[in-house]
Amino acid sequence: MKPSTTPPVLGLASFPGIPAQRPYYVEYLQTHAANFPHVATAHAHDFYLLLYVTAGHGTHTIDLITYDLQPGNLFFIAPGQVHCWQLSADAQGIIVFFDADFYLFRYPENQFFDYPFFTPAQVPVLYLAPHETELYPLFARLLAEYTTVHPNQAEVVRSYLHLLLELAARHYTLPDAAAPTPTHSEAQIREFGRLLNQHFRTHRTVHAYAQLLHLTANHLNAICRQRLNKTASSLIHERVVMEAQRLLTHSAQSVAQVAVALGFEDASYFSRYFRKYSGQTPEAFRRAR
Repeated sequence: MKPSTTPPVLGLASFPGIPAQRPYYVEYLQTHAANFPHVATAHAHDFYLLLYVTAGHGTHTIDLITYDLQPGNLFFIAPGQVHCWQLSADAQGIIVFFDADFYLFRYPENQFFDYPFFTPAQVPVLYLAPHETELYPLFARLLAEYTTVHPNQAEVVRSYLHLLLELAARHYTLPDAAAPTPTHSEAQIREFGRLLNQHFRTHRTVHAYAQLLHLTANHLNAICRQRLNKTASSLIHERVVMEAQRLLTHSAQSVAQVAVALGFEDASYFSRYFRKYSGQTPEAFRRAR
């Protein structure tokens, strides 16, 4: 069987030009997309991402669901979420990366992880009015702060981030007439993505997820093929291997420890599984990082 292509997990070091040891990054969307064209294909991060769109159009796919991308959209991506986009030539906006540890240096952990837009079960986008004047100016100030060297830059960036997330949370709880109502199949795919994120360490069969969704395995596969042009089983394997890649890249755990962390009782079976769906052994993958 031909190995499945699994999305890479990118760290801040994957983006040349970000100053070493700086746990945050702010750039115009159009500049970022031109400098790093590979981000148009499916990948995940080990950091948080905010994207505010000011012009143009396109699509943004996050954890299997494709959203329209247009002025006034504010997207939220948490570590491990797989996303990709298709942008029109005139797409503009501001993109922000930051490590959780950078933010949590000052602000409470429980408050940060309670933000609804960073929860896989919730919609990861706000549909704001184009040219709104509450959140965009904060993104503009973040960009201005990032591009000018100041001794206390990190503290100011952290403060702007906190204010952005707090105000975004207010908007998230308000009724949003612009937010499209998902179709029945979209809702099922979103729930499948939520369950996959929750259970991929213990459930690796289509039948298991179909039971949780009260569907037949054939129906779940049909929905996935229709909406995503992939089988449910390939999505399950991609999620398991993506997490394995993240652990192999960003932890000091042995291959056997990674196997246990992912619910495999036999490290040898994990190695065969990883090779089958990624095309290389865990050891070879780690050496290539």
